[in-house]
Amino acid sequence: MTALMPRLFGDLSEWFEGEHPLLSGHIIRVEDTATDQEYKIRAELPGMDPEKDIQISVDAGVLSIHAERRTEERAKGRSEFHYGMLQRSLRLPGNADTDNIKAGYDKGILEVTVPLKANEPTGRQIPVTGS
Repeated sequence: MTALMPRLFGDLSEWFEGEHPLLSGHIIRVEDTATDQEYKIRAELPGMDPEKDIQISVDAGVLSIHAERRTEERAKGRSEFHYGMLQRSLRLPGNADTDNIKAGYDKGILEVTVPLKANEPTGRQIPVTGS
């Protein structure tokens, strides 16, 4: 039984790390912060060329980051790098100013800054009339 455990968990770890129909690419690791003025997302994307490998889009209040890491020519050996499509989508706050989103890339970190508009009241008072 003891000899079977590493093999069992090894097989499971390959399932989580491999390409699967349920997972369309690997997930990009992110961290986010928010203030009253902006929502900031930092994504871990080492070894990318920001002009060729990274695309950012926004649609219906969802910011999507797509990146592709291409395999390199190399001698035989072991590699634990993930190659292929990486992606992540995040719902933006309701008051996001999607027309003024800015993005920059430095030392393997993609930083996306989403300005926030002042919260405007969304409700309204309904007058009540007597009969």
